[in-house]
Amino acid sequence: MAKKIFLFPGQGSQYVGMGKDLHDNFSKARLVFEEAEDALKIKLRKLCFEGPESDLKLTANTQPALLTVSVAAYHVLRAETDFKPSLVAGHSLGEYSALVIAEALPFSKALQLVRVRGQAMQSAVPVGKGAMAALLGVEAKVAQELCEEVTQKFYKEDKKEEIVSPANFNGAGQVVVAGTKDAVQLCVEMAPQKGIKRALLLEVSAPFHCSLMEPAAQKMAEILEMVSFSPLKVPYIANVDAQIYSGDNEPIRDLLVRQIPNPVRWEESMQQLSKYEMRLAIEIGPGKVLTGLLRRINKDVKTFNLQTSEDIKNVIKQ
Repeated sequence: MAKKIFLFPGQGSQYVGMGKDLHDNFSKARLVFEEAEDALKIKLRKLCFEGPESDLKLTANTQPALLTVSVAAYHVLRAETDFKPSLVAGHSLGEYSALVIAEALPFSKALQLVRVRGQAMQSAVPVGKGAMAALLGVEAKVAQELCEEVTQKFYKEDKKEEIVSPANFNGAGQVVVAGTKDAVQLCVEMAPQKGIKRALLLEVSAPFHCSLMEPAAQKMAEILEMVSFSPLKVPYIANVDAQIYSGDNEPIRDLLVRQIPNPVRWEESMQQLSKYEMRLAIEIGPGKVLTGLLRRINKDVKTFNLQTSEDIKNVIKQ
C-alpha cells in the first residue's frame, strides 16, 4: 500500500460552515465536537457552522475551531477506511493537529493549548500595528532580500521599531511576509521593482511568525513547560526546521515555542516527502491550500482533500 502523509491546515483556511457536513453525517465527528465544547466551555459548533465570520476569524477562536474540524475529519477517515499515515505535518497551527494524530498530545490538552496560543499571539501586537502580505511569483532569496532592504530603510530613518521578515516559505513561488504595518506595506509597494509578480495584503488579526511574536513565544514556553508529551506514534515534520522527528518526545516543546516567532518552512517540509517515498497526501480539515501548494512543489505525490462526506467517498475509491 502506498505510503501516506496526512496534512493539517493552519489559520486562513477557516470558513463559516466548516465541519458541518461531517458533523451531520458521522457520529465520530459529533463526538469530537462534543469533546471540544466540554474542554473549552464555548459553543464551538455554532461558531464553526454559523459564525459570524468576524468571530470565527479572531485568532483565539480560529485556532481551536480549526483543530477541532481537522481532528473530527481524521476520526471519520479512520472509521470509514483502513488508511493510516506514515508521516504527518501541519502548517503553523496545524502542527498541533499533527501532534494529536501522532498521539504525542491528547486532543483536550491541545485544545487548551491552542486557545492560549491564539490569545497570546493576538495580544502580542496591538490590533492595527502589524500586518502580513503574500508575495507571489518570488524566490525565497528575493523575498528575504526585500524584507532586509525595507527594514534597513526604516532603520536608517531612525524608525527601528519598523520591521518585516518572511513568515511562511510556502513554496511554488509563494512567500508570506509579516511585521509592522508600514514595513509590510512598503514591501508590497516595492515588490514590482524586484520582479515579484503579485503582492497583496492579507486579512489577518496579527503578524504571525515574525519577531513581533516573541512575547507570545515566551508565554507559550511557560505554558508548555507544564505539559507532558508522549512519544510520537507517527513521525512528524516540524515547521521551524523542516526536519522529521519520531519516537522521542523531548524536542517537541522547544519546536512549538520556536515555531511562533520564526518562519514556517513549508516548502522544505514537503521536499522531505521524496526521501520517504510518499505517494499519497491527504489534507485533513478545511480548505485546499496545502494540497494546492504540494501539487506545485512535488508532482510525484497524489493529493486528496477531506472536509465533507463526499470527500470520504472519493478517498475510499483509492
